[in-house]
Amino acid sequence: MLVTVDPNTAPDPADGLTPEQRARYQRIDPLLRAAGWDVQNLRKISLRKSVGVAVREYPLGKDAVDYLLFVDGKAIGTIEAKAQGLTLSGVETQSRRYTDGFSALPDAKRPKSWLWPERLPFHYITTGDETLFESLRDPRPRTREVFGFHRPEWLRHLAEKSSLRQGIHNMPPLIKDDLRKSQIDAIGGLEASVRDDRPRALVEMTMGGGKTIAAVAHAYRLLSHAGAQRILFLVDRRGLAQQAVDEFTNWQTPEGRKFGELFVVQRLTGPVINEASNVVVTTIQRLYAMLQGNEDFDETREDVSAWELDDSASPQLEVAYQSKVPIETFDYIFIDECHRSIYGRWGQVLDYFDAFQTGLSATPAKQTYGYFSTNVIDGSTKPNVVSRYTHDESVLDGVNVDFKVFRIKTQIGETGSTISGGEWIKLRDKRTRKLRAEQLDEDFEYDAAKVNTAVVAEDQLRTVVRAFKDNLPTMFPGRETVPKTVVFCRDDTHAEDVVKVIREEFAEGSDFARKITYLTGNSQQAIQDFRTDPRFRIAVSVDQISTGTDIKAVECLLFLRNVKSRLLFEQMKGRGVRTIQPADLRAVTGDATAKTHFVLVDAVGVTDSEQAWVAAPPLDREPSIPLTELLGTLAQGVDHDDLLTTVASRLSALAGRLTGDEEAAIKQMTGGEGLRDIARSLVQAVSPERQLDLAHDLAQAAGEPLPAEPTTDEEQALVARYVEKAREQLVHAATEHLADGEVRETILAIQRNAEQVIDRQSVDAVLGAEFVDDGKAKSVVESWEKFVEEHHDEYVALAAHYGQPQKRRLSYDDIKALSLAISVPPHNLTPTRLWEAYAALEKTRVRGSGERKLVDLVSIIRFTTEQADELEPLADLVRLRYDLWLEEQSSAGRSFTPEQRRWLDMVADQIATSLSIEKQDFDEFPFRDRGGLIAAHRAFAGGLDDVLAELNEKLARA
Repeated sequence: MLVTVDPNTAPDPADGLTPEQRARYQRIDPLLRAAGWDVQNLRKISLRKSVGVAVREYPLGKDAVDYLLFVDGKAIGTIEAKAQGLTLSGVETQSRRYTDGFSALPDAKRPKSWLWPERLPFHYITTGDETLFESLRDPRPRTREVFGFHRPEWLRHLAEKSSLRQGIHNMPPLIKDDLRKSQIDAIGGLEASVRDDRPRALVEMTMGGGKTIAAVAHAYRLLSHAGAQRILFLVDRRGLAQQAVDEFTNWQTPEGRKFGELFVVQRLTGPVINEASNVVVTTIQRLYAMLQGNEDFDETREDVSAWELDDSASPQLEVAYQSKVPIETFDYIFIDECHRSIYGRWGQVLDYFDAFQTGLSATPAKQTYGYFSTNVIDGSTKPNVVSRYTHDESVLDGVNVDFKVFRIKTQIGETGSTISGGEWIKLRDKRTRKLRAEQLDEDFEYDAAKVNTAVVAEDQLRTVVRAFKDNLPTMFPGRETVPKTVVFCRDDTHAEDVVKVIREEFAEGSDFARKITYLTGNSQQAIQDFRTDPRFRIAVSVDQISTGTDIKAVECLLFLRNVKSRLLFEQMKGRGVRTIQPADLRAVTGDATAKTHFVLVDAVGVTDSEQAWVAAPPLDREPSIPLTELLGTLAQGVDHDDLLTTVASRLSALAGRLTGDEEAAIKQMTGGEGLRDIARSLVQAVSPERQLDLAHDLAQAAGEPLPAEPTTDEEQALVARYVEKAREQLVHAATEHLADGEVRETILAIQRNAEQVIDRQSVDAVLGAEFVDDGKAKSVVESWEKFVEEHHDEYVALAAHYGQPQKRRLSYDDIKALSLAISVPPHNLTPTRLWEAYAALEKTRVRGSGERKLVDLVSIIRFTTEQADELEPLADLVRLRYDLWLEEQSSAGRSFTPEQRRWLDMVADQIATSLSIEKQDFDEFPFRDRGGLIAAHRAFAGGLDDVLAELNEKLARA
């Protein structure tokens, strides 16, 4: 630590100090002054001169403490100065003797003190280069290393109020609403780590797993209940700072208000931290500049991700005490998905603050684990990973989607090429892009590694883009719109070339494909455009979208650059994993139905190496084999790992497309387990950790406990035998439901309903145009009428039409229950199938065609039970009843304003689709857009409830 000595305030030789004492004071005094302490000699003591006073060589009984600290004229702590180079851990107990000495002073000679009349709460031990601090107010007092001294005002705060270390022990239970289990585990683990006073903790959570929301919820609890004052949230680059600010500000707290309404969230854009701020979001680069006192910071330095730089050999940056940013500025730090260099080259910046540190990472490196293994409790080297949530778990939970790899190989891309001597070539300046011509004297050979770096092979790039375009129908069957795609390039020059070729090959304009790099003019606006603009299909990037940026609608990643770092590859791959609601996806990609996976298109061999799959290989290891074949193989007793994980991936993807009825049908057959539950069991069955845990339990039960670390051949054989037994048990349990033929057939039937085959090759021709045998239609109707006859007492939707239908109002749930019952084998009936069957048999009595809605079952029941002469869509019946009701109101002299009619029309439409109108429906579209329940009440001047009750009765009766 670098300090400067003011010769005007250095100790006077006449004070009788030894050379050793004088040397100590020359190192320590400047540090105290920088932290706001006035350093005084005892004979010149003046406690009112400053808020904080450090008095040298203050006698405490037989000994004299090197410094006695006063705040507002009252003693508050001590400093024990030690010789430079001395190890401090061995002298920690010496500071306690000064507390005893202070207590032993006669009341008449003992200065006033904070908290206790006879004890001092705070103690430092320092050499000037290394400093330890201890607070006797902590639940379990122990020393911790600090960069320098706290300001007097902070010690006053610690004396007057509970610190974070105290407050964490009085936390209320976590309100788990709207939090995923992985986030709940992370918050619980972090709070336990703080309670144990562990200075560093690591949350290992896959991309898209909800790390930031977990951090926000944890920060809320620390600020609201634990006494935290200010929290730092570090991001990798400037573009991610605003994203983090938005997530903090807009998070809905358990008390129903937004985080930003309760706490001040500051995105650091200048050299000053707002005194009122509770959360500060910034980059490590800007933070370092502040500690250096650099007020002319170049913001563009925050645009380049550390993931894109190779600074592994760079020396660690030195940090000196900065009085404008004291060490207590933050008492908790989140380090969000930052490169490993933040723990190496930038390590002193983090350690400058007396704060707990929490790393949030999907791809921790060995250096990351090493940094978070430093725990002062026991000197353990085991990483303090408080929670772990993997990619596989997130896919099975429906949080993320799985991926498939599509490999494109070209001749030049694999082997390079040769340009013959005598040919004229173009040479381009990488910086200015200026071209010049030159004739080759001899053949010019280049290998694949030089493609798009030293050599731009124009036809190679065009060939790759053309292959990508031509194979989109294979990757995304039945789709015509190009999926939202991110293309990763080597550098900005390469990105320029790629954008040009993409626009030409797709025959599209500037809105279709755009470059987004840190050299782009408003890159954040470009990213937002890519999120929301349906015309913007392909984003070409080097770094701005490679890490951290969330664009949920992305369904395709195209790699035109190789990636040496496995961790960076995982970060880039993470841009495609996010799930998105089908309606939101269709808003930007019109012909998409649901995002069940993303496609990683590899044109450079980034996936060829096994190293690429160390962190998170795809669950679907057999992408070309259809589900029916996979389930058939599984039913025959084959259970290798790739088969089980592939089936798990397919079931997880299918689970995201289930209707409520289909999900209920599966759970009815499996005793309550859904497709995601089955998929999760399959993956857990092949988990080495889960197998080993069960193996230990089995061996223990058999009286053959397994060694923790088997070394001999016999021990290894014993472990292997029990692991195999454990695997057999896990696989048997995981495949129990899939061994049932009816369950498999139901799953395949659901898949068939969820997918369409698009045939663009076959040419059709008319073979005939005549009436066909109506035997199938008869079979469907007979099956349905038999079900009605046998079960009309079991289902409310049927019973209502056998009793007094004119007085019975059905609910949507009644119809759902009936629909579920007839949808499973052996009936396999749907409203559409029944409608088509009746239309084939009684054409003159059936109105309407095409896909029917669930509520149309009401019309089918009425027709079947001969309560209606014609089979017509329920919406038509409700509309007729509504028109008749309006005529009745008019005849009775009751009229409605245009505003009231608009509300009534919406209510009638709601009843036509849901069989009822309830107050909570006014919180949804389209009622919400017209002001919701409050506006409706206002329109009817207090008579809304009566109107709704009347319409429910008149329009929705059975």
